[in-house]
Amino acid sequence: MIIEQPDAMPPGADAGNPEQPAERPWIDLTSADEVETWIDQYNRDLQQCINKAAAAGCGVCFCLGHGGRIFMHTAEDAILLDVTPEAEWAAPAITAATGVEAPRSRIWVLPDDRLTQLVLGLSSLIASTSVVLSHAYKTKKY
Repeated sequence: MIIEQPDAMPPGADAGNPEQPAERPWIDLTSADEVETWIDQYNRDLQQCINKAAAAGCGVCFCLGHGGRIFMHTAEDAILLDVTPEAEWAAPAITAATGVEAPRSRIWVLPDDRLTQLVLGLSSLIASTSVVLSHAYKTKKY
């Protein structure tokens, strides 16, 4: 279900793009099958929104129920997470779900095979999501 927010722009939105996806409420995912279904739908939604040439900063923003946001971009060989300072409290959940220790910066680089575990591990912490068409991940090279 898409919630219309005419006066609010989701994180990463472009005011000149009327097709920017709205923020969606999150439904707690409790199994790997549910996560795989969500990933498939997320990929479809993202493909409808992006221009292939500008896909590098595209992804999803997880708005956490207890504050903060986690921006996620998937690449062929890695998952990039930008964990905002307000969401640093979620670092132990990310580590527990993926087995990757917290980095010194706010940018996490995860192996590409950890996506299902990541989403399943964060699921109960997420309040809503939105597709992000442009986000600058401040990392030189992952």
